[in-house]
Amino acid sequence: MSKENQENQYSADSIQALEGMEHVRMRPSMYIGDVGVRGLHHLVYEVVDNSIDEAMGGYCDEITVTINEDNSITTKDNGRGIPVDMHKKEGVSALEVVMTKIGAGGKFDKDSYKVSGGLHGVGVSCVNALSESLTATVYRGGKVWEQSYSKGKALAPVKNIGDSNEKGTLVTFKPDAEIFNLTREYNYDTLSLRMRELSYLNKGIKISIIDRREKDESGQFKSETFLSTEGLKEFIHFLDEAREPIISDVISMEGEKNSVPVEVAMIYNTSYTENLHSYVNNINTHEGGTHLAGFRRGLTTTLKKYADSSGLLDKLKFDIAGDDFREGLTAIISVKVAEPQFEGQTKTKLGNREVTSAVSQAVSQMLENYLEENPNDAKIIVQKVILAAQARHAARKAREMVQRKTVMSGGGLPGKLSDCSEQDPALCEVFLVEGDSAGGTAKQGRDRKFQAILPLRGKILNVEKAMQHKVFENEEIRNIYTALGVTIGTEEDSRALNIKKLRYHKIVIMCDADVDGSHISTLILTFFFRYMKELIEAGYIYIATPPLYLVKKGQKKEYAWNDDQRDKLMQDFGAGSSIQRYKGLGEMNAEQLWDTTMNPSERTLRRVTITNDTTADKIFTTLMGDEVPPRRDFIEENAIYANIDA
Repeated sequence: MSKENQENQYSADSIQALEGMEHVRMRPSMYIGDVGVRGLHHLVYEVVDNSIDEAMGGYCDEITVTINEDNSITTKDNGRGIPVDMHKKEGVSALEVVMTKIGAGGKFDKDSYKVSGGLHGVGVSCVNALSESLTATVYRGGKVWEQSYSKGKALAPVKNIGDSNEKGTLVTFKPDAEIFNLTREYNYDTLSLRMRELSYLNKGIKISIIDRREKDESGQFKSETFLSTEGLKEFIHFLDEAREPIISDVISMEGEKNSVPVEVAMIYNTSYTENLHSYVNNINTHEGGTHLAGFRRGLTTTLKKYADSSGLLDKLKFDIAGDDFREGLTAIISVKVAEPQFEGQTKTKLGNREVTSAVSQAVSQMLENYLEENPNDAKIIVQKVILAAQARHAARKAREMVQRKTVMSGGGLPGKLSDCSEQDPALCEVFLVEGDSAGGTAKQGRDRKFQAILPLRGKILNVEKAMQHKVFENEEIRNIYTALGVTIGTEEDSRALNIKKLRYHKIVIMCDADVDGSHISTLILTFFFRYMKELIEAGYIYIATPPLYLVKKGQKKEYAWNDDQRDKLMQDFGAGSSIQRYKGLGEMNAEQLWDTTMNPSERTLRRVTITNDTTADKIFTTLMGDEVPPRRDFIEENAIYANIDA
């Protein structure tokens, strides 16, 4: 069927209403994850997904997202425009059906979209239900149509408001304060990162973002435009900007296997980490799934076959394991699946079995061609694999040292750990404290029933630049593993983490409020991100926020966590007040540390979350890796936000 015929057949009958949407406002978290910052931004992604669907079908090549002055959002595309004619079954305009019926849309009609973005197809109707106001404007058939809604209900029928030769859909919505009562302020960087990601995943589509709340020195609104011509290949260059490649170029392929569109790009670098990012219909599948299994199978089988035939493995005294082939590898796997089946705790693990063989075959064919055409790179890759195998062999011994000391194997806890008496992990928390001095104060100030203290000596190892066995040999890191009670390593993956026996469900990083303290916090976070990411994803990692100042006047005293609070307290207290600047936890006594930083009823803990996995990976590599220029650029771009003590 020609594109023209498909466009003509995209009508009201293409829109299928699957179920009602009365439940959305009552249980919003079931549809968008939560009603906090993440859920707020997810509303934008749902609307943009509709435009991406048009682009994936070949009907749209420009999408614009605008953050308006009042924190409402406007999205615009140049697609076909949502149908506005009468829907036979529902008896109202198809536009109204799409906007007011959960699960309604062309993505459920295989004649309209072969593949659609998003996870659950809740779509723009869910956004409408959770918005205090939404207006949809459709440019279609030489006419302009419009309908407005409030909290998911149409305020009036669809009406023709003029003529236009434009095509596409424009949606403006403002999240409902009753639902999003914590914040309705959009973060430009969060939205920008997702738009950049979508541009890489859908090459040839121009995606712009504009922030009308902020102007630059020339009076222009803050904005960015993303347009990728090489797709995942460019994505790899972006992610690996701060890593040194060991082969001449990105290995990539794009095609269709067993009716599954597959796109893969990968490169080897000098790092010791494995960085695999997988997507299904533009959604980052954090928990992996069958497409990731297919990639690993194709990679391992093909590279092992080549390595065996090359003779380079003849002197190796032990076998090569699967994860040896993935050390120093950055790869992106993107598949388009017509009817994806998602599993896992966060419903981001692909379960379609047919995808495994499709990706495996595609990767095998891609690598066979590359290795044959690039013998020098092939030799470098095999040599990297051999070094990884040797390091893994050394790491196994170091890892076994960690395992022998864990609680599960009866080895006891680290001597420096002051444990709590509570046995239920859900009620227990452990503070990773910078230095023995502050650790001693924390031990005196804590509640011994549910709070444990593990002092860390100085700056822990920078795992971003260390081989695996060096990580497991580090005493401070071994103490963290042992204190937490987790186990590491399986036959398939030497870094796999088992958190079933985790002893604390709150792991709090507590460092000084100065530059050194921030560096130590970053080193610890780098370790958790590279070796214990499961703990971050489960929501178990927190950062304590000790105060910066104590403002006093006579018997009156108040703490301040930033300069603005300090200045206000100074003004409130009036003449004669004094300021004490805390540069370290050791400057507080036990009572002060408890009152400000450890008391659950008074303290502020910042939970560490991963909003965008690929961006987090890039930032850790930039800040903690070997390459200096990207780190310098990052500091220059963000120095305005940093507070550095003299």
